[in-house]
Amino acid sequence: MAATPRMPLSMNPGTLVSRFIALSAFLMHSGIVALRMTALQIPQHVVLNETVRMQCNFNLDEELLYSVKWYKDGHEFYRYVPRDESTIQTFHVPGVNVNIHNSTERSVVLNNVNLTSSGRYRCEVSAEAPAFQTVSDHADMTVVVLPDEGPRITGGRSRYQVGEVVRMNCTSAPSKPAALLTWFINGDPADTQYLKGPHITAVDEKGLETAVLGLEFRVANKHFKRGDMKLKCLATIATVYLQSNEESVEGDERILKAPAMESRETRAQSHTRNDLINGKVNFYHHYSKQKAEKLLQKGDRCHRYRQGCERINRQEF
Repeated sequence: MAATPRMPLSMNPGTLVSRFIALSAFLMHSGIVALRMTALQIPQHVVLNETVRMQCNFNLDEELLYSVKWYKDGHEFYRYVPRDESTIQTFHVPGVNVNIHNSTERSVVLNNVNLTSSGRYRCEVSAEAPAFQTVSDHADMTVVVLPDEGPRITGGRSRYQVGEVVRMNCTSAPSKPAALLTWFINGDPADTQYLKGPHITAVDEKGLETAVLGLEFRVANKHFKRGDMKLKCLATIATVYLQSNEESVEGDERILKAPAMESRETRAQSHTRNDLINGKVNFYHHYSKQKAEKLLQKGDRCHRYRQGCERINRQEF
């Protein structure tokens, strides 16, 4: 038995528009779309003893503002109520020192922030009756104690030869939080296999932390650029601190050329003993054919003595 096809439901266009208008009016009247938070601006990191402005931007549309409240870690410390006789009220919360004269319904200013000022801050905005709709948003802020000086590099030498091992440490000055340390070799981040740490080596009575990051690797020709190797340590704390220290290391030119010399000597050993006695291999390998022929004509002065022939070559040419 064939199924009877369903007939689509029909609706008068005028009825559809009327329902849409009624729904929009209900939403507007209830405050669901009238009050909204547009932006909360709280710096993620601030420096100790700085003055901080926190911004709470909202859109009332057709609603009236009832209150703006600020909280730190769930505790109210600032209230703005435009209809009250005292528009602004503050409440004691550790680490929060409100500047009343520079604070408004959309911003609150904190003076001389300290380590206890770190925490989660929330802005709460409420509309007037009859809706009393409330919107809020939050963000975390961390107070940073900067190091008194840049990172310190220890354990290095002024000269290294290929095959030797570099063992160096980069130590940050005490800070809160500890500085993030990064090693660079000739401007490029060091291979993670070269790194030792980082480690927090000390915490003082103020809670300031000292970090150490080691660098250890065996020197190769690739680590030198034009005979030098630059080792840099960079210390950063978020976006509020960036300092570096760099040391320049020289390479031993004789060692850097060692592979080429070793290859040359290996080729010389492959010749016959008679060639070595006559000095032909030594001459033709180190000098042009014309110079070698002239030296061979010197006779006994260079016969059988490679080093003697080389000395003659330096004297004569």
